[in-house]
Amino acid sequence: MKKADSDAMRPERDFSGGVRGKYLPRLAKGANVVVLDRDIAKVFPTSKAVNDALRVLAEAGRRHSKAKISTRGA
Repeated sequence: MKKADSDAMRPERDFSGGVRGKYLPRLAKGANVVVLDRDIAKVFPTSKAVNDALRVLAEAGRRHSKAKISTRGA
């Protein structure tokens, strides 16, 4: 079996129509990538579903914190 030349590009990998840095401006604005476990990804299949659930949880946490503070002050 012949070893392939490590510098040679396979014919099916044609990047001649590619644009260098196409997504760089979007990445520069900031991106947070979170990898979900498979069981969680089945429950939350889209970014919107994850964000909606986290917003509900965050609001519940804020309400809980406010309730704790108001009972301590009484």
